[in-house]
Amino acid sequence: MAHLFLVKDIAFQAGVSTATVDRVLNGRPGVRRQTEMRVRAAIAELEKQQAGAMGSGRMLAIDIVMETPQRFSDAVRAAFEAEMATFLPGVFRCRFHFTEVMKPAELVQLLDRIRLRGTHGIVLKAPDVAEAAAAVARADAAGIPVVTLVTDLPNSARIAYAGADNRAAGETAAYLIGEFLGGGGGKVLVTLSSGRFRGEEEREIGFRRVIRARYPDIGITEISEGHGTDAATGTLAAAALAAEPAINAVYSIGGGNRAVLAAFDAAKRPVRVFVAHDLDADNRALLAARRIGFVLHHDLRGDARSAFRAIMSRAQASGRVVAASLSSVEIITPYNMPAGD
Repeated sequence: MAHLFLVKDIAFQAGVSTATVDRVLNGRPGVRRQTEMRVRAAIAELEKQQAGAMGSGRMLAIDIVMETPQRFSDAVRAAFEAEMATFLPGVFRCRFHFTEVMKPAELVQLLDRIRLRGTHGIVLKAPDVAEAAAAVARADAAGIPVVTLVTDLPNSARIAYAGADNRAAGETAAYLIGEFLGGGGGKVLVTLSSGRFRGEEEREIGFRRVIRARYPDIGITEISEGHGTDAATGTLAAAALAAEPAINAVYSIGGGNRAVLAAFDAAKRPVRVFVAHDLDADNRALLAARRIGFVLHHDLRGDARSAFRAIMSRAQASGRVVAASLSSVEIITPYNMPAGD
């Protein structure tokens, strides 16, 4: 296989060993088909990044690390690649490390491997746990800036947070649901992917505060630890519906919306109002089909731009970091849904 890159760079991009890359490049046996496809995809990614960097200024290689469902990581990848193609005067090359579910030890191992391998910066979506903060501190001590994305690690050595005001987003969801249900009351199913993410916790806090203050006749049932995957989230939603006959609305913080709706359908229960987050492919389709009523969305390209600027400012001689600004939360309906990328 013809290639222009160092074996160690291909291995790092693919997340495999250099020996595995060497076997794939030279057509030797002993490599699973799935692994071979990962190596080929890594080379294609490197070729695309190199093509976008041709003729431009300084190259900064950064690593995007996220524990998140694929539907959201796909949206983030598209946003960073689109912004990377237009960002000047610097040129960014992004290496993506996406996993739907990651144990803290696995996250730490990955962050430490990136630190030892070398990078100009890390953009991180991770749970707010002590192990993650310690890994960020080691990266910072090594001169590697870390920007948190979508969900923050405020007690870590990260240099900036790029994302929306999550508490305000939760308050907005409470207003939409409360006004829609009116004085009829009911109960809202609040879904979190995991209680370990500060961003989701902030959304829930904002939601509960407004419901408690303005709509006291509306109850809340929470499910968590479905990790945004359809199978686990659907099982949790079905159990909640079986236990709570008053549930008639959904605030989906953590995703898995198709599975949640399927649980309502299976129980032959109506959903009076459904508020979700992020305009990913699933939510676009559900919104267009009127299966969900509102999507709270923010500009992921703006988040990418904020992360790039913070990392670039740290890389400059002054070392002064440009603070990332919070993204605005937009209320998207079937009638104002922007065109897809």
